[in-house]
Amino acid sequence: MLKRKGNLISFHPAQILVMGFGSLILVGTLLFMLPIATYEEGRGLSFIDALFEATSAVCVTGLAVVDTGSTFTTFGEIVLLCLIQIGGWGFMTTGIFMFIILGKKIGLKERLLLQDSLNVFSISGVVNLVKRIILITVIVELIGATALAIRWSFDMPFSKAIYYGIFHSVSAFNNAGFGLEPDNLSKWVGDPTVNIMVTFLFIIGGIGFTVILDLFHKRSIRKLSLHSKVALTMTLILNIIGPFIIFVSEYSNPDTIGSLHFGDKVWASYFQGVVTRTAGFNTIDIGAMNLSSLVFMMALMFIGASSGSTGGGIKVTTFAIIISAFWAVVTNRDDVNIFKRRISWELVNRSLSIVVAGIFFIFLIFFLLTFTEDADMSKLLFETISAFGTVGLSADFTPELSPVGRIFITIMMFIGRLGPLTMAFALLHTRKDAKVRYAEEKILIG
Repeated sequence: MLKRKGNLISFHPAQILVMGFGSLILVGTLLFMLPIATYEEGRGLSFIDALFEATSAVCVTGLAVVDTGSTFTTFGEIVLLCLIQIGGWGFMTTGIFMFIILGKKIGLKERLLLQDSLNVFSISGVVNLVKRIILITVIVELIGATALAIRWSFDMPFSKAIYYGIFHSVSAFNNAGFGLEPDNLSKWVGDPTVNIMVTFLFIIGGIGFTVILDLFHKRSIRKLSLHSKVALTMTLILNIIGPFIIFVSEYSNPDTIGSLHFGDKVWASYFQGVVTRTAGFNTIDIGAMNLSSLVFMMALMFIGASSGSTGGGIKVTTFAIIISAFWAVVTNRDDVNIFKRRISWELVNRSLSIVVAGIFFIFLIFFLLTFTEDADMSKLLFETISAFGTVGLSADFTPELSPVGRIFITIMMFIGRLGPLTMAFALLHTRKDAKVRYAEEKILIG
């Protein structure tokens, strides 16, 4: 798990990321347990509820066992917002940002950890990347907060509208999905400004900082890196398919969009179709949706957002590689090609490992929940995949989780934020001084 150099103990980068996120969650848990954090007089949240809420915030998930707006005081909501922002950046990005502010030197070890945290190809320019990430975040969140505050100033006092704008902008850009209303954003189901701005925020946050910077510098689709082309293409395809499936599946459902005017049906289908892969906002009742919609949403949540973003899931680029590898096998090709570029089999194997690890962790937590929860399989599986994808959508089941069930979903959110492969590295990494290569032999498959 770790190795000793002289008197120092050296951890694998994956283990450091686990400890870093774990420490941040612990701090958030303790703050939520303070009496000042909630409106309930004399005490804060219980340890399990505080742990759940802190993990959901740091892992930018959005699942909640309490109503955010009516449970947390202004102090509690600010703590929640800070955890969301730090969790969206990642604790290493936040740490390096503090180093930059304090004028401290950033060594090779910190750069390597940052490379692993940001999931970039090399350590070259990672410190400048952090500066640009902070700048992008501030600009985009400020745009979102301003637009939402102006819109909501017609529905509430201006000071409250500003606060709502800031809170929902940070929550949306970081793909967290926390809202201050009991029904999330349902009262604005057909509002163009809210629908456009919130989706703009979480789509930008979900495509990844490296893609945003690539677009800014290249300013031409043809000149973009392969990663950016794949991320943008897959995002566009899924954002077209998602709303269409939701619209068709829910069109006649009176409990969701069936009773809405046609225009509102379009807005609701668009919002719920694109939000599913990454952020946990909702403008319709998720628990009242048809089973066909929920199953399709599970697939989108499993795929998730883009690598290097604030979203979760196996990532759209991983999904694209798996599909391309499948096509190469069934068409009897030696190479896996995407946009006239060859993908190494090493990257294909890593992508397969991410998918297998994700399926394993989902099955494990889902299986354990069947022992602790008395609910339909569809609700349990939906909750598990939502936690894994750090999406935060719930079929009206999260508050009903038992204390043990809340711990299992907490673990699932943690795994989903770090990534299943990172978690596997952290748990299973050992140093091997010698490599042994055994004789090859075939096994029948398929």
